[in-house]
Amino acid sequence: MAEKMLIIGGTGNIGKFIVEASAKSGHPTFALLREATLSDPDKAELIGSFKKSGVTILIVCISVGACIVVVCDLNELGEGYKASGCGYIHRGFMQIADQYKIISAIKEAGNVKRFLPSEFGSDVDRCRAVDPINQNYQLRVQLRGDIEAAGIPYTYVVCNLFSGFALSNFLQLGTTAPPREKVIIPGDGNVKAVFNEEGDIATYTIKAAVDPRALNKILYIRPPQNIYSFHELVACWEKKIGKTLQKIYQPEEQILNMIPESPVPVNLLLAIDHSVFVKGDQTYFEIDPTLGVEATQLYPDVNYTTVDDYLNRFL
Repeated sequence: MAEKMLIIGGTGNIGKFIVEASAKSGHPTFALLREATLSDPDKAELIGSFKKSGVTILIVCISVGACIVVVCDLNELGEGYKASGCGYIHRGFMQIADQYKIISAIKEAGNVKRFLPSEFGSDVDRCRAVDPINQNYQLRVQLRGDIEAAGIPYTYVVCNLFSGFALSNFLQLGTTAPPREKVIIPGDGNVKAVFNEEGDIATYTIKAAVDPRALNKILYIRPPQNIYSFHELVACWEKKIGKTLQKIYQPEEQILNMIPESPVPVNLLLAIDHSVFVKGDQTYFEIDPTLGVEATQLYPDVNYTTVDDYLNRFL
C-alpha cells in the first residue's frame, strides 16, 4: 500500500538514497528542505532529480540537519514544518536535540503512522562505546525512551557501517581510496563488523516503514555476506589487487590513548573504530525477536550489494 512519506534532511548522505527509494516504491514522497538548500548550487542537480521523480519539495523554517522518515496523513505536521498529510519520518547525526521538535510536531499532528528517527548506525542500546561518541549514543538512547514514552509508533534502523564511509578508504585517516601499500588495523583484526551499501539501506528502510512486522521494533540490517572482520576485509582486497599489504596494528590501549589527544572529528572516528572493531558492538549479540527483526530475513527478495561486489568499484 502506498503511504505518504515525509523525508527530513533528504539531501544528506543517506537521505538522498531514502528519498529515491521512497519515490521508486510508488509512495507519494515529500522532501522537507531548508530554503538555503534550494539555493545551494551543489544541491541543484539532486533536487532536480527529486522533482523529476515526482517528489514534492517542502520548505522548512528550522534547521534539521540529517535524515528522518515520517509516514503520515499530512494534514498539519506542526507549525514549523509547513507540511500536511505525511506518515513516516527519519533524521541526522549530531543534531539530536532538533529531533525533539519533530516529536512535538508529531504529537501535535496526531496523524503520524510511523516515525523513523535518525539512527542509521550501531544499536545504541547495545554499544559499549567510549567518549566522545558515547555521549552521542546516550542522547540517542534518551531519545528512544522519549519516543516510546510519548506513544509514537516507531521503527529504529540499525544499518551498522555505511559502505561508502567504511569501504571507500578502509577507515584509513587522511586517505580517499582503499589502501594499496599499507593498512592500519584497529584491534587484533578478528572482530566482525557489518557493511551495507547506502542504496540497500534505503530500500530496507522504506520497506520496513510500512511493514507491520517492523512496527515498534529495531530493524537490524545484517546481510550474511556483509559481515567481515578487518582481516577478512583486507584479505578480500588483497586478492582483488594481487598484492599483500603491510599491516600495522593499533592495540586497544593505543586507540584509547589517541582519542582524547585527537581533534574533532578524528576523536569521533577513533571512538567508532574502538566500538566496532575492538568491542565488536555490531555483532557481539544475537537479535532479540521481541525487540528487533533482521532485514534480509524480512525481505529476501532484495538483491543487496555484497562487500565483495562493492570493492570491485575501486579496481
